[in-house]
Amino acid sequence: MSLVTQRHADELSRGAQQLSVSITPEQQESLLGYLALLIKWNKAYNLTAVRDPDEMVSRHLLDSLSIVPHVGPLGDNWLDVGSGGGMPGIPLAILFPERRFTLLDSNGKKTRFLTQVKLELKLANLDVVHSRVEAFTPERPFDGIVSRAFSSLEDFSNWTRHLGDSETRWLAMKGLHPDDELQALPADFRVESAHALEVPGCQGQRHLLILRRTQ
Repeated sequence: MSLVTQRHADELSRGAQQLSVSITPEQQESLLGYLALLIKWNKAYNLTAVRDPDEMVSRHLLDSLSIVPHVGPLGDNWLDVGSGGGMPGIPLAILFPERRFTLLDSNGKKTRFLTQVKLELKLANLDVVHSRVEAFTPERPFDGIVSRAFSSLEDFSNWTRHLGDSETRWLAMKGLHPDDELQALPADFRVESAHALEVPGCQGQRHLLILRRTQ
């Protein structure tokens, strides 16, 4: 039996339409290919606590696609920090083939999985880095740094400040609006914008905060 069914394909297509995110048939195929790999590898590698493939469409694929309109206007060189099972970095790399995405994680099992996804889906615009974020030194600052359930805003800002500059946007994907975390935001970071996200099929609140460094 196939790990990914027509129902998953229909749910992905319908959800993308609700998000006003256009995906080509080839991108749909790649996203479903990624879902199949996630289901297969999750049994041994514990990539995500979500076990039900039906839930993975909304909670992983559509949740990742929900920030596409906010990534769209920004730059070409991106970092997904604490990428884990590849969300949102892999869906974004599929949607923006002309841009470069680096997926960073300190867990060797997870980076092995990410490397396998890169190979099987032939994602030439994807780099996988096995490293702690504090030890990672890229050749140049990233245009965008995104995290999904990686850490508090304070830690996210402090641990990645050396990876960006005053032009970089930091995109933090959150559940509830993180009022308490915002109180602890480092003095040289500010919130450029905050967005409530409506993710088809997802229960509970989802928010995106876009940060910039002031110096």
